[in-house]
Amino acid sequence: MDNAQTAGPVRIGLIVGSTRPGRRGGEVARWAAQVAQEHDAVRRGAATVAVVDLAEQALPLLDEPVPAMFGDYRNAHTLRWSDTVAGFDAFVFVTPEYNHSVPAALKNGIDYLYAEWNGKAAGVLTYGVQGGSRAGEHLRQILAEVRAVVVPTGVALTVFTDFDFSGADPGDPTAPGRIAPAAEREAGLDRMLTEIVDRSRERTSGGPLVGASGPDAAR
Repeated sequence: MDNAQTAGPVRIGLIVGSTRPGRRGGEVARWAAQVAQEHDAVRRGAATVAVVDLAEQALPLLDEPVPAMFGDYRNAHTLRWSDTVAGFDAFVFVTPEYNHSVPAALKNGIDYLYAEWNGKAAGVLTYGVQGGSRAGEHLRQILAEVRAVVVPTGVALTVFTDFDFSGADPGDPTAPGRIAPAAEREAGLDRMLTEIVDRSRERTSGGPLVGASGPDAAR
């Protein structure tokens, strides 16, 4: 398993954390990818960005008999997911807020693996009625347990201010709207990406990267 980048661009995965039909996560991730293409590191070829949609991974509810920290994966879907995650050096997690936390699919996807997340920089991009801030808070705690290094800057998109529902039926709760983030959201995402690239370079150059607490061995 290739879990460490030693040369070349920093490979950043934009993980879409919702699998719900009608979700806005895909559009949010596409917006993030467009902003990333204008980031200096990407334009210089020092970083690349790719969208990873959990809905396309088709992961069942965690069904590995051995805890992920041992890396003894038995199922084909787990091995595919491991290869996908190991192929990136850093991540931006795109998540809505469901009932004060992250979607079950995102928690499930993280729980499948352990070493593949270790030491890698991660950014948190949330969206929701209140910006998804409570989901972001929980996600940071989850990522700490798999020893990912969450960068300081987070971005939170509010449904009522960062999406345009012009022409949509106001009585239709499934209307996706069009993403239209305020200018400061783009600036925040650009800053997050800079932090991710910088921390990833520290990691590959052997510089100091402080991890978080160890895993819950009982999971």
